[in-house]
Amino acid sequence: MISDVSFPRVNGVSTSIATFRHSLAELGHETTLVAPAYDAPHDDAADVLRIPARTVPLDPEDRLMSARAVRRLESRFKADEYDIVHIHTPFIAHYTGVRLARRLGIPVVETYHTFFEEYFHHYAAFLPGWVTRRIARSMTVSQCRAVDALVVPSPQMLSKLREYGVSTRAEVLPTGIDSARFRGGDGARFRAGQGIPANRPLLVHISRVAHEKNIDFILHMLTHVVRAVPEVLLVIAGEGPALTHLKALVQRLGLEPNVQFVGYLDRSSTLLDCYCAADAFVFASRTETQGLVLLESLALGTPVVSTAVMGTADVLKDAKGAIVVPEDASVFAAAVVRVLRDPDLRQRLSDAAPSDAEAWSARAMAERLATLYGSLWTKNDI
Repeated sequence: MISDVSFPRVNGVSTSIATFRHSLAELGHETTLVAPAYDAPHDDAADVLRIPARTVPLDPEDRLMSARAVRRLESRFKADEYDIVHIHTPFIAHYTGVRLARRLGIPVVETYHTFFEEYFHHYAAFLPGWVTRRIARSMTVSQCRAVDALVVPSPQMLSKLREYGVSTRAEVLPTGIDSARFRGGDGARFRAGQGIPANRPLLVHISRVAHEKNIDFILHMLTHVVRAVPEVLLVIAGEGPALTHLKALVQRLGLEPNVQFVGYLDRSSTLLDCYCAADAFVFASRTETQGLVLLESLALGTPVVSTAVMGTADVLKDAKGAIVVPEDASVFAAAVVRVLRDPDLRQRLSDAAPSDAEAWSARAMAERLATLYGSLWTKNDI
């Protein structure tokens, strides 16, 4: 597997890679991850190869791997007799991954994790929207044609790719959730650690703090909630390039008493506590190819109030622990207020939520991925 991002860089791609690698290992398959080196220390296993990398302009969390350093590993990969190259991102990882697969004579798979048509314009605001959309579509078509098969996290994203003209074989294969890792959690401990009273109505939003996550809408929606529930608090957990903008927006909207930014949280402890502390998890991203945070919230029994766009529509279509709303601030806020004010409704949603997440088993998804790998690779064909 090769990716331009991985832990300790926190986002959905990093989570997806870690989840699939863990589940594939449980099934007896061996993987090696090629990923950038970061400044922050991370406890890597021996099967993670860190590549020298430099920071990315406008997004200091990310790193740009050295393509030359990846190419130097080709002889090592050939000696180790790998069967598949699996690419997870469309930058250095894509081009070096395709080259590596072709030089080794093995199939190459790519997961289309990110809806770039709705992503690029946030980072190239100096260009008209039609230009960034055309660039995104052209790059997507070119890259998808260069691989043997695609993994797409949702039917909605596959439909978009087909609309672009992508004809490459594609499997709808979302990232599963390991429910065993999303149990427990101590909401009272989180509230105490953050100085939040035990009885204060609490909303949580967990994601990378990036423009494409539509957190602006969540804040505008919150102004409606505050009118009905003045003591409500929204905790935003995560970091990213939109943080300064969002803090300024909080000030402009007069929401300082009602919003608390807590940064990244440890996935094995404080993140679980944060989910469990909330009366509801709120989400409104328009660009998710899946929306793993929704599954994490549901697995821990935290009710979800969310829009359903792209991949989130697939996650939430049959969810009994969620209320799906349109991207309308007053309608969204009304649903949130209803959850906050009605403890019986909140309990019904909470009780139903874990079974929603169970339908997305990480092991089942990894088995399907291994089957895809096997269908592409036979020694007689190479």
